[in-house]
Amino acid sequence: MDKGKRYRPNVAAIILSPSYPLECKVFIAQRHDISGAWQFPQGGIDEGESPKEALFRELEEEIGTNEIEILCEHPKWLEYDFPKSIAKKMAPYDGQTQRYFLVRLKPNAKIDLATKHPEFDDYCFMPINDVLSKVNHFKKGAYAKVLKYFKDEGFI
Repeated sequence: MDKGKRYRPNVAAIILSPSYPLECKVFIAQRHDISGAWQFPQGGIDEGESPKEALFRELEEEIGTNEIEILCEHPKWLEYDFPKSIAKKMAPYDGQTQRYFLVRLKPNAKIDLATKHPEFDDYCFMPINDVLSKVNHFKKGAYAKVLKYFKDEGFI
């Protein structure tokens, strides 16, 4: 992490479909404010909140459910810098430092993007190997690291 930069503490969820482990597909959603910008659900960690508490709260706020089972947590915080066009909106932060969780959606969970403050307008479950071709360019490095870790650990 660059010592001169400020990174916003954040959590991110790689959500496996309820059919995991028979089928290994992950949830990815398109941001409602940027057409074509697909990502994993993520969000800031509030003061006094643990990463796990933030994970459950953010999932409820962003996809309308926190009915998940945590399978694994990435052991390190991963950073990325915001592009200049986003950095102004996110000031005083230069990027985010994220804790990633690999989770499985429970079979009866219902995804609802029509939340109080909608972040996404579309979603799908796609094969892991297709994710990097679909996500924002500035997140690809962090996504590649975390997906490799979960793959090396035998989860995906």
